[in-house]
Amino acid sequence: MKKLFVLALLVVGTTIIAQERNRKHQGNQMEQFTPEQKSQLMLKKLTLELDLNAGQQKDMSAVIADLNAKRELHKGQMKAMKEKGVKPTTDERFAMKMKMLDEQIATKKSVEKILNAKQFEKWTSLKEERQENRQGKQHGKRDGNRENRPERKG
Repeated sequence: MKKLFVLALLVVGTTIIAQERNRKHQGNQMEQFTPEQKSQLMLKKLTLELDLNAGQQKDMSAVIADLNAKRELHKGQMKAMKEKGVKPTTDERFAMKMKMLDEQIATKKSVEKILNAKQFEKWTSLKEERQENRQGKQHGKRDGNRENRPERKG
């Protein structure tokens, strides 16, 4: 009877672990799309969230395509550096951060020209929410999901 119970626990435990692995890989589905498909999906989401008209959709499509192109270029550069085993120096990282922030400022100005005040406010709040969610997920990974673990009494 004990052997049967231990075997059942073992089967249940491995099943749970296998399901957790599958869930982690499901978040990577966006990478399977082409850059054009990603742009179209992002545009449709923005259209739904911000109620964009046809002219705004056309302008935002150009902005999104530009952002995706820059992102893919940066991703390729970083991948090449990683394959070579080269890590960027502090000055190079600083230059990359400055370039990224300059691009964010330029994007914000171009989006502000496209959207009306109410839409721009909503776009800004959506962007902040996504950033908070992203940071929360990163902290969860670093902390090892401390909030889900029971506290240990020493």
